[in-house]
Amino acid sequence: MKLFKLSLFIVIIAAMTSCASGYRTITPQNLNYISTNVNDGVTLEYKYDLLDKKYEKKETKRGVKLVAISITNNTDRDLMFGKDLTVSYENGKDVFIMEYDKTFTSLKQSPLTHLFYLLLSPVNLYVTKVNSFGHTETSSFPIGLILGPGLAAGNMIVASNSNSSFKKDLMENNLQGTLIKKGETKHGLIGIRTDSYEALQPVVKPISETTTKKEIAP
Repeated sequence: MKLFKLSLFIVIIAAMTSCASGYRTITPQNLNYISTNVNDGVTLEYKYDLLDKKYEKKETKRGVKLVAISITNNTDRDLMFGKDLTVSYENGKDVFIMEYDKTFTSLKQSPLTHLFYLLLSPVNLYVTKVNSFGHTETSSFPIGLILGPGLAAGNMIVASNSNSSFKKDLMENNLQGTLIKKGETKHGLIGIRTDSYEALQPVVKPISETTTKKEIAP
């Protein structure tokens, strides 16, 4: 009996601390950017700490940071993000920008982990009372059959819906391959491989001689 109670206590505590997290939609164009860096005729504004709860924990666990960025092209030519324009750390080190699907895979919740709640299924609720004859009677109710599957299903739905919203945000705000015309500002979300919050800067790649020759060829 003591072992059963201890096991039940562990299961309940684990269940209470492993609830699925909701997701708060991120709109990069509506954020208040505090960090700004201007380089090579391009203004980069950026913001870390966009996620919370389970998604924030995944950032720490996986060594990935989701960053919202705002890029203003003040050069005299159009720039394609990921080709003509990229991002580096302020100290000159390269920034590894992940594809949006890799970012999603690294930071998403795992709905199947909530099947753990099914371990509550065997739990019974015991009620003891004294009848009219003064005898003690004990009855049981299989509360676990409701609690276990209910918690499992509910949390799996929350996790799946949150993941869908998260993935949608990453897709709609994916800047890779986006053309930023001169004088234009674009906003987006990028996932980067890092454990820190280092300062970022924009980097404009020079037009190569090959590209120049192709452009001026008759």
